[in-house]
Amino acid sequence: MSSLASYFQQRQFCVLVEYLTSLTPYHPLQTEIAGYPTVMALADRVHSDHDLAPLDASRTYDSAVEKLLHFSGKDRDIQDFEAFLAQAKAANIQNLLLLSGDKLKSHSDGTDGRPRTRYLESVNAVAAAQQVGGFHIGVALNPFKYVEAERDAQYLKLHKKLKAGADFIITQLGYDIKALQQAKAFLTSHDYAQKIVACVMPLTLARANYMIKHKVAGIVITPHMLNVLKHEKQTGQTAHVYARCALQILICEQLGFAGVHLSACHKPDEQARLAEYIEEYRHLDLAALEQHYNRLWHIQTGLELQPERLPSARKPSRLEMVKYRHLQFMHDALFMSKPAKNAGRFIFKAAFWNTHLMTKMLLKTESFSKHRLVGCESCGQCRLADTLYICPETCPKGLANGPCGGTSLDRCEFGDRECIHSVKARLAKAVEQTQILKDKLIPTVPIATRGSSSWKNWYLAVEA
Repeated sequence: MSSLASYFQQRQFCVLVEYLTSLTPYHPLQTEIAGYPTVMALADRVHSDHDLAPLDASRTYDSAVEKLLHFSGKDRDIQDFEAFLAQAKAANIQNLLLLSGDKLKSHSDGTDGRPRTRYLESVNAVAAAQQVGGFHIGVALNPFKYVEAERDAQYLKLHKKLKAGADFIITQLGYDIKALQQAKAFLTSHDYAQKIVACVMPLTLARANYMIKHKVAGIVITPHMLNVLKHEKQTGQTAHVYARCALQILICEQLGFAGVHLSACHKPDEQARLAEYIEEYRHLDLAALEQHYNRLWHIQTGLELQPERLPSARKPSRLEMVKYRHLQFMHDALFMSKPAKNAGRFIFKAAFWNTHLMTKMLLKTESFSKHRLVGCESCGQCRLADTLYICPETCPKGLANGPCGGTSLDRCEFGDRECIHSVKARLAKAVEQTQILKDKLIPTVPIATRGSSSWKNWYLAVEA
């Protein structure tokens, strides 16, 4: 058992200190912060697509230092992850945080002559790591979502991650205590035993401006928060940055979180300042801690840490409903009935389908019939029946099991479309098919399968 797993089992609140492998020099990990044991968390390609790999960075530290390695699925396939698992096992790494990943800075949509950038989903990575065994597996959750469908999609995917075998959860960075309370309540209400860790950061004005300028995905920084930070900088009250972070840590501890994932606070002097405030506030109860936290954020209505312009609630359009019903009927008739299966198997067993000409004609026919309708990109492993006929290929990251954490008020991280997983969550609720988005673990598409006919692959794979 890893030390981190032991902390969780013994209900020992701990601090996971995040290190960016692009930053030098590396600062040594303190064994504790304000009495809380620490774990080194090595992030994966945050500043640059070419940052040193966390596994390589881990080798520069004493093997006795407890480590949590992030693994981001951006521009990676399942084979890449399987190779990583073998390397991690050889290096005696036990703790993993598996992420689908934010937008790759050199992302390609496939229209510029380069292959489309693919993203290995965390759900699939968790399942693969569980199959290998011997790992303590963490996943991410972004509870800071303020539109119903967007929030539903996050929690539906969390169900899948936990079903796949995740051992613990780390939230996205955020400052809204109500959202953190909702995340903890979700686990309790569904009787999940997995531990949850909150990501925290001493938020300075410079860091807030950086995140806004670079549109860091999934992080909510409101105008109110910016005004508070500006005022503090002008009046010389910048110490409040560490006071707020200390209060948030203590609030999370009292709410039953297993620990915190501490970002942008890896320097010994920063950690010392944070520890001072933790000790100052440690004797307070939850109500008093929240009172101080709200005072330092100048919270009066309770909405100051939430986005200001929330879109109005919407329901699926009549066209979306009709399209779903039609495609569901066609799928059941052509692919699920016994006569259809028998006919399809008979047809595609014919040898002439293996010729170059017929293969090309079949693929063009399939693409023509499905591309305009659902956005098909000939993945060769059609998942439409598991995604309410909203093709995962229309997600820029190609995610099938649910959303990433980078959406903002239903908008995709790429900024050019509504998140398809929000659309899917709304539709699922309307047609009473939410369960499939909660339970169905959709496998990865093998590289070799892409560019082939999903019709042929389907009929030849079904049982007689």
